[in-house]
This record gives sequence, C-alpha cells and structure tokens, in this order.
Amino acid sequence: MFKIFKDMSDKEKKQKEKEFSEENLQDSVNEKDKKKDKIKNESKKTEKEKLEDTINDLGTKLVETNDKYLRLYSEFDNYRKRTSKERVELSKTASEEMIVSLLPVLDDFERALKAIEPNENTNVLREGVELIYNKLQNVLTQKGLKAMESIGSIFDPELHDAIAQMPASKEEDKGKVFDEVVKGYYLHDKVIRHAKVVVAN
Repeated sequence: MFKIFKDMSDKEKKQKEKEFSEENLQDSVNEKDKKKDKIKNESKKTEKEKLEDTINDLGTKLVETNDKYLRLYSEFDNYRKRTSKERVELSKTASEEMIVSLLPVLDDFERALKAIEPNENTNVLREGVELIYNKLQNVLTQKGLKAMESIGSIFDPELHDAIAQMPASKEEDKGKVFDEVVKGYYLHDKVIRHAKVVVAN
C-alpha cells in the first residue's frame, strides 16, 4: 500500500487529497444541514409544545373559573332562598308578641261568656260580649291564630302543661287529657302557648 502511495506522483497525491478534502467538506456541509434541520424541527416542536401548554393552562383556568362561578351562583341562590324564607317567616310571626299579649283578653271574654247566665235581663249584655269576642277572635284567626283541641287527646308534653292528674274512669282514658284549664294556641303551626290541662291517670 505504501508502495502504491510512493509510486503516485505528486500531482496524483494532490488530486487525491483534494478529493478527500472535498468529500470531508461535503460531509461536514451535510452534517451542518442535518443539524439545522434538527434545530428547526426542535424549534417547531417547542413552539407546538408551548402552544399546547398554553392551551392546557387556559383550559385549566377555564375549568377553575367555571367552578368558582358555579359555586358563587349556588351560594347566592341559597342566600336568596334563605332570606326569602326568613322574610316569609318574619311576616308570619311578626305579630306573635302582640297576639300572645292579647290571649289573656280572649280568655277573659270566654270566662265572661261562661259567667253570664242567659236570661231576659242578661241577653242583651251577653249578645254584646259575644259580638266583641267573635270580632276579636276573627281578627286573630286571620293573623294565623288557631286554638288547640286538647280534651280527649293523648297528653303530649310538646303541646300540653299538666297542672293536675285525676284517676281515669276507664282503662282506655289513661294518659289522655280530661280537662282544659287554659286553652293552648298555634300561630301558623307554631305553638305560642301550651295548653294547661288535667290528665287522666
């Protein structure tokens, strides 16, 4: 091999070197082109990835914002319903204190009607008292007042206050309300005064 190179003339050697250098140059140019293409592809890829990341971030933010909006909307809706319910309850029970203070007057009218014996001398008086009693009772009923029906019902500590006990004449009457001393009242299904009762035992 060395002999072949030795036998080559200088001119041929130069020619071979030139070809070799051109090949090397071409290889290096090809490598540079490949690197450029690779860099371009990588830059394109990174741009694409950046766009995908941005889209993903925006999607996440949209989901979070939508979630916050739904929570805020549901909280506001609950608040609106609660305040509306409170307003209705307040309007129903706004007059509770006044009605409770008028209950003794209603009791006095009932006692007066029981005390006035019907006869020729007291008929006019009784009619007048009944008229006023009925008018007061109608006004209070329109405001939501309702009397309890206690006599004959089973004693319920949620509704009744037992002030006395008496022996039951029958076994089935045990635990039932025998008599009502003071009437109990509801205001829109809310107990505003417990009935004071005598319980059969």
